Amino acid sequence: MESHVVRVAGTLLLMAGAGRRQKRQRGSIEELPSGSLRVTVYAGIDPVTKRRHYLREVIPPGPSTRKEADKALRRLAGLVDERRNPRTNATVDQLLDRHFELVGLERSTLATYVGYADKHIRPLIGGVQVGALDADLFDSFYAELRRCREHCDRRPYVEHRTKRPHECDARRRPHSCTSLGASTIRQIHFILSGALKRAVRWRWIATNPIVEAEPPPAPKPSPRPPTAQEAAQILAEAWKDPDWGLLVWVAMVTGLRRGELCGIRWRHVDLTGGVLALERSIGQRSAETWEKDTKTHQHRRIALDPQTVDLLREHRQRCAGRAEALGLEPAKDAFVFSLAPDGSTHLLPDSVSQRYGKLAKRLGIQTSIHKPRHYSATELIAAGVDVRTVAGRLGHGGGGTTTLRVYAAWVSESDQRAAAGLFSRMPARPANGARAEQTITEPRHPYEAVAAALRREMEAGSVTVGEQLPAIKNLAEAHGVSAATAQRAVSLLQTWGYVEVLPGRGVRVLYTDPIDTTDHLPDPASSSNGSPLGEHPRRQLFDLVIRHRGTVVARLTTELDRTNAAELREVMSAAVRRSGGDDADIGEYEMELREAGEDELVTTFVAPVSSCR
Repeated sequence: MESHVVRVAGTLLLMAGAGRRQKRQRGSIEELPSGSLRVTVYAGIDPVTKRRHYLREVIPPGPSTRKEADKALRRLAGLVDERRNPRTNATVDQLLDRHFELVGLERSTLATYVGYADKHIRPLIGGVQVGALDADLFDSFYAELRRCREHCDRRPYVEHRTKRPHECDARRRPHSCTSLGASTIRQIHFILSGALKRAVRWRWIATNPIVEAEPPPAPKPSPRPPTAQEAAQILAEAWKDPDWGLLVWVAMVTGLRRGELCGIRWRHVDLTGGVLALERSIGQRSAETWEKDTKTHQHRRIALDPQTVDLLREHRQRCAGRAEALGLEPAKDAFVFSLAPDGSTHLLPDSVSQRYGKLAKRLGIQTSIHKPRHYSATELIAAGVDVRTVAGRLGHGGGGTTTLRVYAAWVSESDQRAAAGLFSRMPARPANGARAEQTITEPRHPYEAVAAALRREMEAGSVTVGEQLPAIKNLAEAHGVSAATAQRAVSLLQTWGYVEVLPGRGVRVLYTDPIDTTDHLPDPASSSNGSPLGEHPRRQLFDLVIRHRGTVVARLTTELDRTNAAELREVMSAAVRRSGGDDADIGEYEMELREAGEDELVTTFVAPVSSCR
């Protein structure tokens, strides 16, 4: 068979069988004017542009340029053979366009994601080819988002309230770089992650490069519900308009989202059974509104208390009266909260937020329309309602996982109250006297045996009052125990009142006659109060914290006897009245006792049920 050598684009190729049909060359190596070699491998048709797609790599000039070019040619050809090469030159902008066309998101969520892409993704990495993305690029991208949310060029400039022609006012100010929030950066990460997953599925790229990137950690939830006093102020101000007052009341009682409040129709309210059926919500983006499913796509039924049912019944009569006064009939499927006399239109979620925000601002309270939802959740948890029930009322998914994560602090407080309630119902601990006498006659531990032996020596007259006991080391050797055991024995004798430990001067005998150890063995729960041995001071200075359904309403310090229930109730009752509460509701309060200046909780007092009636 005849063979000959052919040069193709600067590469020597050995061809066999001149008369035989040759297979098309997969790649080429081209010498550039600079002396570099450009390696090119055909990789099929670009699915986006429908044009031929090539993989290219430039090898800089050097002593091993030819060898490196040959290696690059084989490597690129291998990528194509194994289908691990990028199949397109499409950019991130083109990928996002396709992704947003196909992604199945709710309208407001999609609008938010498109806004994030237009504001933060496209200006920074929109022109980068999808195949060129890697973890290093994403880490640099996230660092830029954390540096400045406006992506400035680090040169000073003046920020205006709008880019349109306008008259400058106090809102005109020098630009100051502020970081984009961690939650927003995470959402941008998830937008790109979803788009790149599609790119892998479409075989635009072989692997998802964002898997190796590290978005910022999720921020810890901080609900910050209004306090009981703030909630009372907000409701008192809102009730000046009965319709608006009812909306705020329902928000606090049910914990509904603002869109769910706007979407309630009278057919969803069962005034006879006292149940509210949540099925729909109102979405809004700028001036556009639409009716949609709830956030978690769950239909839920919320039980209503009798007072809320009565308020809704009065509101329905009020709406019917207004329509009748204008000669109208209530709409067939009227909304509960509406500015239209016939209830045919719903409120705008943005308008509800603005009105609530202005109300709170007048009162000097920093809150938003979403905070009554937190108030409802925390009050239910503080009242002892189980987390699954709270999650069901709020519409949280995951069987309460979200509720536990967001309201962990309130669940912890509820658990502490449960522990205190269980302690109050536990049977009384046996008296200490029997155990002390058993220690003397039937010691169970080595240190008890040493203490009993030393006591017998004292009672026998071997050691007299005022004498010094042998050193701890000598006691340990005499009784065949360790120094630590001998030290515990001396401490037990001190507890019984037989000896006195003099720092730096040894142990002095105080008493040698038989004594009743019942009065000298301290209660373990109260042995650290700093009182003289054998004494249990009944009156003590305590720091008190008064809570109403988990919310702190008063803090004070006073001297009292923590074993006197009548005195404790009197102190708590006075504190409740001073904080504006009603003595008749004292059963809803609890009082935490801590020794003055200490952090450790001594006990929690709750008024007996009989005294609350």
